[in-house]
Amino acid sequence: MPSTPPASSHYWIRNAHIPVALLHQPHAAIAAQQTFEGLSCIDIEIREGAIAQVIPAHSQIPADSQVETIDLRQGIVFPCFVDMHTHLDKGHTWGRAPNLQGTFENALTTVETDRQKNWNVEDVYRRMEFGLKCSYAHGTQAIRTHIDSLEGQAIVSLEALKMLQTEWQGRLSLQAVSLLPLESFETSEGEKIADLFAASGGVLGGLVLMNERLDHQLDRVFAMAIDRGLSLDFHTDESGDPEEITLRHVASAAIRHQFTNQIVCGHCCSLAVQPPNEVKKTMDLVKEARIGIVSLPMCNLYLQDRNQQASQHFAQTLSSASPDLMPYPADIPTHTPRWRGVTLLHELRHSGIPVAVASDNCRDPFYGFGDHDMVEVLTQATRIAHFDAPYGDWCRTVTQTPAELMGLSAMAQIGIGLPADLVLFKARHYSELFARPQSDRVVLRQGRAIDRTLPDYADLDDLVQNPT
Repeated sequence: MPSTPPASSHYWIRNAHIPVALLHQPHAAIAAQQTFEGLSCIDIEIREGAIAQVIPAHSQIPADSQVETIDLRQGIVFPCFVDMHTHLDKGHTWGRAPNLQGTFENALTTVETDRQKNWNVEDVYRRMEFGLKCSYAHGTQAIRTHIDSLEGQAIVSLEALKMLQTEWQGRLSLQAVSLLPLESFETSEGEKIADLFAASGGVLGGLVLMNERLDHQLDRVFAMAIDRGLSLDFHTDESGDPEEITLRHVASAAIRHQFTNQIVCGHCCSLAVQPPNEVKKTMDLVKEARIGIVSLPMCNLYLQDRNQQASQHFAQTLSSASPDLMPYPADIPTHTPRWRGVTLLHELRHSGIPVAVASDNCRDPFYGFGDHDMVEVLTQATRIAHFDAPYGDWCRTVTQTPAELMGLSAMAQIGIGLPADLVLFKARHYSELFARPQSDRVVLRQGRAIDRTLPDYADLDDLVQNPT
């Protein structure tokens, strides 16, 4: 475990490896001495919950017998994380609503059945609270959650979220985004949803699907957002179908409306299976429209290419060719996934488009795993999307970039005068950081170590006991 900071309000963290990309206005000497991984060894002075100094390691510190120091021995330090695409309202329902087929389509129907049966204020509140406890213990300081908004559900879920925003004020910054099909914005219900999220200080969003009325639907959503001064956050192109180009339509609509607030588009999976000339058309428009992209590598890896038809065809072919073999049960997958669902993160970033990664769903029908841990998200994104080529400023995808896209520009970076909201690791290099779960990390909020005890799954047993 990294050395635990003292209980005093004034101390030094010495000999710490910091990603230079996460330093606010780094000293020239700090930038000059960075390693090939983009890490620089520095000392940080913490005073009254804020960062008072950031200087090159081993610099002369004024002698003061009253000021304690801890030596991290080149352990890595991050600012606290920002998780900008989650579904807290769906979270931790797997026990009562498992997606045994693992497909996107079955996830939709399973969630809808569970929602109609169980999603009252207490149920949503407790499951959201469980997710927040996990996020906070792992070192997250800001979360954006999409809220299923059809059939009056937004009113129920926003009531739960409002209570949580009050209770977690000063510890977690929580933003809410509407989630409903874009066609709903053509109705009076869509107007009510826009008013509801405007009144709650939220963000307007929805599921964008290819259809002949798509541009009209987008025009309606953009007009509503402009009238209410709202930012936008869409689910786009969450499939491996190269004909899905809703991201391009969103970018064109933003340019058409001269939209000035922030737009974020999540998933964008199909971009990775389109011809290069089509990709360039989309990326040029996305850059002009100043759209940020958030990828959800763990959930998309889990959902994409669950090809039941291919499995069934293989089983039938094998049984016909070799009737003496034991037949495969129809519900047992025999198709190894080829398409893994990650969008073109390197190409987008090198085109000057801001990219982030986030946790998305957690222990619900869309993703049966996860723990709201941004270290896991960054680790898996590094492995899946080759963020190690080189490491560079990919650390920003879970910190400063999502903070900026959420309008929290002073958050998730390390600099003089900023709150000492930090995560301390024993790992000294990225290869060490991404090799283990980092369960022994220390999380500081305003310079003080927090209790990192995770909530017990049994706390939700009365809500989500496994079905008999």
